[in-house]
Amino acid sequence: MRTPRSMRSIKITMSAIAVLASVVTAATPANAQLAGEPLTDVRIATHFDLSAGQMPENITLLPDGTADVTFAASRQVAQITPQGATRILATLPAPTDGGVNTPALGFPLATGIVHTSDGTVYVLYATGTADLTGLWRLRPGQSPQRIAALPAGGLPNGLALDEHGEQLYITDSVLGTVWSVPVTGGTVTAWSTAPELASTGFLGANGAKVHRGALWVTNLDKGTLLRIPIRPGNRAGTPQVRASGLTGIDDFAFTGHGDEVLAALNAPNTVVRIHPNGTTTTVLDASNGLQNPTSIALHGNNVYILNAAYFTATDPNLVRARLHSHQ
Repeated sequence: MRTPRSMRSIKITMSAIAVLASVVTAATPANAQLAGEPLTDVRIATHFDLSAGQMPENITLLPDGTADVTFAASRQVAQITPQGATRILATLPAPTDGGVNTPALGFPLATGIVHTSDGTVYVLYATGTADLTGLWRLRPGQSPQRIAALPAGGLPNGLALDEHGEQLYITDSVLGTVWSVPVTGGTVTAWSTAPELASTGFLGANGAKVHRGALWVTNLDKGTLLRIPIRPGNRAGTPQVRASGLTGIDDFAFTGHGDEVLAALNAPNTVVRIHPNGTTTTVLDASNGLQNPTSIALHGNNVYILNAAYFTATDPNLVRARLHSHQ
């Protein structure tokens, strides 16, 4: 019996992701403490179809609370309504070789996503091929268009928007680089190649956010959260390690309380709150429905957590919760 294409892609994906499981120890950070329920009303808002490759990787929120997300293994951009309904916006073109040469993972995947105020969506795509790897733009009612090429030998992963400077920042988890490109697209610039961005064998620079005059970046292999000042002329400052010991850290979001962060720890299957002094508290775990969390977004006090089920292979989903004030 011939295996359906969707199931074959999942098998390839899970085999590749198993590499990460052997690299990342499934444990909470050494300096983590249990939290006294800083998140309430925790629930699974939407279930996704694992057999169709709907492994949610990254998220951006529209003003009304609608979520645009990337599905890594199916190469898709989807929209999740506040009521939990899923609609596919676009599917990125498949590489002719199936993406077997995609660095580190061996399958093509849609990763970072952001949007601008005019409704334009920007998505990163890694395929291991020169014709498709790069930054893609999706405008309402139009087909996806690649507007900036990125090295086929890299793995573009995190995407951050600086609307004030009209710049996009792209983390490359394999090349240990942050690329910069205008929102209009064009030639990318190696904005930072600091050693703090490098991997130690699997994936380095990962999640990215612009916050208070700096680009904040996670490093999955090193378990760190970095702050890189954005200097005049869009120059990168020296990275500062703001938190460490964050095993398996993926993407993150600021809570609105200064430099406080909620971060997704993928293999450990937890969400942690990172305090401005670098200490952490665990706020969610598998008992709350987490299935290898990949990214987090906030809409006021409403928290959205994507779960790709890379290791659990059970229930990719969107968990929603409400954030308390400081306790």
